[in-house]
Amino acid sequence: MTSTGADTEGHEAVALLERTRTAVHPELRSTVESLPGSMRRVAMYHFGWEQADGSPASGRAGKSIRPALVLAACRALGGDQLLALRAAVAVELVHNFTLLHDDVIDEDPTRRHRATAWTVFGTPDAIITGDAVLALALRLLAEDPHPAAGAASARLAACVIELCAGQQADCAFEGRGPHDVSLDECLAMATAKTGALLGASCALGGLFAGAGHEEVAALDAFGREAGLAFQLIDDLIGIWGDPDRTGKPAGADLAAHKKSLPVVAALASGTPAAEELAELYLRPMDATAIRRAADAVERAGGRDWAQDQAADRMSRAIQQLSTAVPDLAAAGDLLALAEFVTRRTR
Repeated sequence: MTSTGADTEGHEAVALLERTRTAVHPELRSTVESLPGSMRRVAMYHFGWEQADGSPASGRAGKSIRPALVLAACRALGGDQLLALRAAVAVELVHNFTLLHDDVIDEDPTRRHRATAWTVFGTPDAIITGDAVLALALRLLAEDPHPAAGAASARLAACVIELCAGQQADCAFEGRGPHDVSLDECLAMATAKTGALLGASCALGGLFAGAGHEEVAALDAFGREAGLAFQLIDDLIGIWGDPDRTGKPAGADLAAHKKSLPVVAALASGTPAAEELAELYLRPMDATAIRRAADAVERAGGRDWAQDQAADRMSRAIQQLSTAVPDLAAAGDLLALAEFVTRRTR
């Protein structure tokens, strides 16, 4: 794709995400505001709608990629996106449930250029609010009168279990030696932790469009492959991202000894740089060590591998999408979103 073509597609995706926020956020906000007392305050802060003291804030509640996938998948199969609105809100709530918990687990101090909820309100309140946000998602689908709501609820619940398994595996990797995590294990973890929810988002859009089993399965596979490409790019950003754009310190994943995909690929390379990286991962890293580790990942081929894998996964995603939507012209919004998330820099 030419740079002009990529820029055009990127602009299309940005406009699509803006339209999604316009459609989804009123329902999202009213649902979050239904939480009682202190949980509402924590959630409103996390979503960027309030300051810590409860005064209004002008922050955005994320990019809305997952609800955009729900609505785009519904449209691609000829459905009415308004009927899938609650499903779109539900997946965004599930996503934010994971963020609230992940920030605690990873001890991340910032998200979206502001202090994370757990650092402001404490760990217990952040975890409890995350639990409540998840319950809101499931309640939305349970109360939805659409005939597909039951199947969608079951699929989303199964997705949450898979997400939790992926998160548990990610945490377990931290306690293992630098050479003790295989690339296959890391890919499986990333698929569960990131690909599962993007796949479920696409699948829910298909369900609310009245799609059959084969089409829904193909949409799920499309989302999973695109999700893995998303995670590969996210892992690259976690090492080389610009703090001014990401809102997180440079090399944060390296400082936390994360066994991300580029790191595990580098460690498996059998190169001198891999051994240097393994030694760095055995002790705490200051700013100098983080820079050395990033350089070692690159010299060991981890950066190039992740970029190549992201492109390969996108190719697989498009193959899956063509099964669900043979006329890819009807799936233009899905393709634009998938391209957008794998070309982002933050």
